[in-house]
Amino acid sequence: MLIINIKENESIDKALKRFKKKFEKTGVLKELRARTSFEKPSVRRRSEIIRAAYKQKMYGNQNQ
Repeated sequence: MLIINIKENESIDKALKRFKKKFEKTGVLKELRARTSFEKPSVRRRSEIIRAAYKQKMYGNQNQ
């Protein structure tokens, strides 16, 4: 359970923003979305390799 202490004179918007950021860091929503549909391990591995190649290509072009 997440607990956010609201500081004095802090607007509810700022407190809500801090809560959302903290909630996102826990990774609960990401895991929930991943569990909604089953993905075969071979498909997951393949997509990870494709993502890694894309990132490497993008970061490799910035250095040149």
